[in-house]
Amino acid sequence: MDVRIEQSWKNLLNDQWEQPYFEALTDFVRQAYRTTTVFPPARSIFAAFDSCPVDKVKVVILGQDPYHGIGQANGLCFSVADGVEIPPSLVNIFKEIHDDTGAPIPSSGNLERWARQGVLLLNATLTVEAHRAASHQGKGWELFTDAVIRHLNDSCNGLVFMLWGNYAIRKGELIDRSRHLVLTSAHPSPLSAYRGFFGNHHFSRANHYLTQQGKEAIQW
Repeated sequence: MDVRIEQSWKNLLNDQWEQPYFEALTDFVRQAYRTTTVFPPARSIFAAFDSCPVDKVKVVILGQDPYHGIGQANGLCFSVADGVEIPPSLVNIFKEIHDDTGAPIPSSGNLERWARQGVLLLNATLTVEAHRAASHQGKGWELFTDAVIRHLNDSCNGLVFMLWGNYAIRKGELIDRSRHLVLTSAHPSPLSAYRGFFGNHHFSRANHYLTQQGKEAIQW
């Protein structure tokens, strides 16, 4: 199967493209885009990979599924395009970064600048039907993103994984903590941010770990 994804990821995930689950997932996604309104735009499904090649990955932030409102999802978890109102979870992420590192709170929710520095902004499910949160869960995307995490775990050293909320934390079972730093906390959603996301210091801790590994810190 010819999957339109950045070449280094295409090579790394080569064992997935002909798997029965991925073929079924592809059929489902194509039909969904033909018959319903689906986000992100089809060209952006693999944007997280296209903007952060394998050899550039330093940090992995795991979201659940794309924003399901009109014009929000751009293929990077927690991110929205320039000019789109910043969603509440991302507002809280920016607040924590400011409190943790002193970085100013940006006026745009576009996180492409993080991706260019080596932050893989990965949703566990890469598509969603408009106004129906979690509508594409259980269709195969989770198997695919599990494979992504396993391959990164096995082929890289010294990555930082930020897992926020129980859904993301469960994915952490795939990660070898002797080789990578796994940071977990409550989700930045307004429903849970005050139960452990605020004050988690994940962004300064990530940068401290990266510099210990001889890697350049992220400009959050």
